[in-house]
Amino acid sequence: MFLALRDLRFATGRFAVMTAVLVLISFLVVMLSGLTAGLGNQSIAAIRGIGAEHFALDGGGTDPSDVSFGESTVTDSQRAALAAQPGVADTAVLGVAPGRVGSGGREVAAALFGVAPGSFAAPAGLRPATAAVDAQLAADNGWSPGTILTVGGREVTVAALVEDSYYSHQPVVWLDLGTWRDLPATAGADGTVIALRTGPGFDAPTVATATGTSVLDTSATLDTIGSYTSERGSLLLMQAMLLVVGALVVGAFFTVWTVQRSRDIAVLRAIGASTSYLLRDALGQAAVVLVLGTGLGTVAATAAGAAAATVVPFTLSAATTVLPFVALVGIGLLGAAAAVARIGSVDPLTALAAAH
Repeated sequence: MFLALRDLRFATGRFAVMTAVLVLISFLVVMLSGLTAGLGNQSIAAIRGIGAEHFALDGGGTDPSDVSFGESTVTDSQRAALAAQPGVADTAVLGVAPGRVGSGGREVAAALFGVAPGSFAAPAGLRPATAAVDAQLAADNGWSPGTILTVGGREVTVAALVEDSYYSHQPVVWLDLGTWRDLPATAGADGTVIALRTGPGFDAPTVATATGTSVLDTSATLDTIGSYTSERGSLLLMQAMLLVVGALVVGAFFTVWTVQRSRDIAVLRAIGASTSYLLRDALGQAAVVLVLGTGLGTVAATAAGAAAATVVPFTLSAATTVLPFVALVGIGLLGAAAAVARIGSVDPLTALAAAH
């Protein structure tokens, strides 16, 4: 990397500008990654936290596009039929409905989840005529175990607090299934979906056909939540566009830079430098700029994300920081490789003549 390091030393201004652009791009990508994960978590955290391997929704089949989580309704007879299927270890009816929860004359919006106390899907401590409340919702409203809440005209006592319990960006209030079924918003439904714990011998298509339901694994079930899929798809598209922009910027910069140093490349070719050596030199230079720029941007975004997480849904993890960093460096190197590929076709005599 003899020539690459000399270029970096003597053209500091140009590379500083390129590094600054990469800092901004990586900052935006990491921030978007954290927001995507944070917003996604606020749509599905309560469902994912149940611990079921599969969910049964109304309909039939195993195609997520055929069903909607919010519009599904299931019955107790379907739960009994599912419980009798091979490979089904346990079942639990889950009711989901929008609603408002009040205390002391003040009401707040919440997602109302109904589940049988003692089932694997129920939060610890939930009992008949009680509620388990998202811990952040309780803290924001000054609720604690023992607080009396009014839900759908009925009074329930807060029995437990649940960490990170959200659905469609609403905090969740868990009720016993009997109380949930009496809510005006449920319209007399037995439940919304049936959570399944499954084991060896479970075959989703066969079970779906036998019970007249749509049986999906947890990942596919999350895709039936409209707010989650549309929101996540939009944010992922923006991330992809930023990655493409990063590759184009890096490629354009190194294309111009390669043209400008054609004379240096020609001299090296004339004294016997191989094409592979020149390519390694150029890509090494690109790697230094990419790692420095994206690294600084990732560090800055991590610090900003940690501060933002206190006021907005933002998730910091390896998937939202390290993965975007690696993706930007990798895609940037591809863009740089496409730009410097012309090095192999540089003719020493022609380049030297053109430089005079």
